[in-house]
Amino acid sequence: MRAVVIEEYGVLPVVHEVPRPEPAEGAVVLKVEATGLCRSDWHGWMGHDADIVLPHVPGHELAGTIAAVGAGVTGWQVGDRVTTPFICACGSCEQCREGNQQVCVRQEQPGFTYWGSFAEYVAVPYAQVNLVRLPDELDFATAAGLGCRFATSFRAIRQVGRLTAGETVAIFGCGGVGLSAVMIAASLGARVIAVDTNPSALKLAREYGATDLLVASPDTVQEIRDLTAGGAHVTMDALGSNDIVQQSLQALRPRGRHLQVGLLPSGVQLDVSRLIGQELQWLGSHGMPAHAYPELLNLVAQGNLKPADLITHTITLEQTPAALAALSHGTPAGVTVIHPHHPL
Repeated sequence: MRAVVIEEYGVLPVVHEVPRPEPAEGAVVLKVEATGLCRSDWHGWMGHDADIVLPHVPGHELAGTIAAVGAGVTGWQVGDRVTTPFICACGSCEQCREGNQQVCVRQEQPGFTYWGSFAEYVAVPYAQVNLVRLPDELDFATAAGLGCRFATSFRAIRQVGRLTAGETVAIFGCGGVGLSAVMIAASLGARVIAVDTNPSALKLAREYGATDLLVASPDTVQEIRDLTAGGAHVTMDALGSNDIVQQSLQALRPRGRHLQVGLLPSGVQLDVSRLIGQELQWLGSHGMPAHAYPELLNLVAQGNLKPADLITHTITLEQTPAALAALSHGTPAGVTVIHPHHPL
């Protein structure tokens, strides 16, 4: 099969033929119909993830059809249309038994702990607990976007952050995660303040429900405080930046909640005194388990959420290395989806 292969960290990947995966016991192999290009893939390419062993195939947001079924897998067959969370949970550890598969202690992650979906085929381990059946009316490109950024934002905003109608949320970073969060927060009836350096990203944020747009600057914190009469109820770092973290905490009102979704490979310095004195909450959010997808899929089917609107670019495998490298210069507005079986 053809795949995007990282041979050295930070060096442009190449597309060439590699062995097609075989289904292990309890696993399936998917024909990848669509896969998203995410900033997490860039972090992996840059060497920020200790799980990656070179040579490596990235890619963790995926949707496709089952091409092969391993021993012990029941209820699934070749040709089924599916997606999967980017965290493939074991299904049997303490966290999994309690329904918290997104923090499974034996988790596997395509594109990180094993070869991922920037390829024509990809394996999905622990298939019984990780496959999500797709409605026939949901296209593969939209489904691929659900697997990481949209599902992560949905759980972060709705379940972890507990955002409610009438509250104000400031979302820092309007790439795929941030724009997903804007759409989800607006659907809940919250007031959404979108912050980004990119005017085109802010324009999309407006289209998806943001009520206030701020071009990131040294004055951002004060602007948020002025707009909210003292600070937002919830802030979210959808990019991953020490500076954003500080601004997010300073922009909260007392007893506010900060959602950390963007990765921070270089660590972060917190104003712990403010965290304590204002009784702020720092909340990490890491994906969404497969069993929680039906609520999200129902909202999409009903038209309450429209993740397809977030897709701004579609590319081939051959165009993927350059698109991955371009993330070194900033996050493009919207979501980029790769179609591995489409020719250049």
